[in-house]
Amino acid sequence: MRRARCLALAALALSLTPTLAVAERNLVPTLERSFDVCPDRPAEPIWMQEIPLRQAYQRVLVQDIYRAQNLERVVEIGNCDCATRFPSWDAAEAMFRESYASDERWEMLEASDGYNRRANAARTAAKAICEAAGNW
Repeated sequence: MRRARCLALAALALSLTPTLAVAERNLVPTLERSFDVCPDRPAEPIWMQEIPLRQAYQRVLVQDIYRAQNLERVVEIGNCDCATRFPSWDAAEAMFRESYASDERWEMLEASDGYNRRANAARTAAKAICEAAGNW
């Protein structure tokens, strides 16, 4: 009885192997991103997309600045249209270049932490505004 059960499980496993292998081969990773909310949001600046891995903390800082600025703006003006929630990257990029571009890695990480705190503080209010507008 036990041997029959083991053979049945082995047969089942073997019958699923080709299916799993085909499904696995059909997965194609992509860096293309599509969004349900505000699908026409601006892409990150090219220099950020091409930044070397060892300097990724710079890209993260600009992303954190962008997120904080935008959530705070939504709350400040009480509007969550796509242009407000996802404007161009110019303001975040300018803030980075003016205030942080020459900083050491640890200073940028500290700045990222500060911008994350700012974004998280604005998130609840921004979410309520954006949900009402259908943009969350």
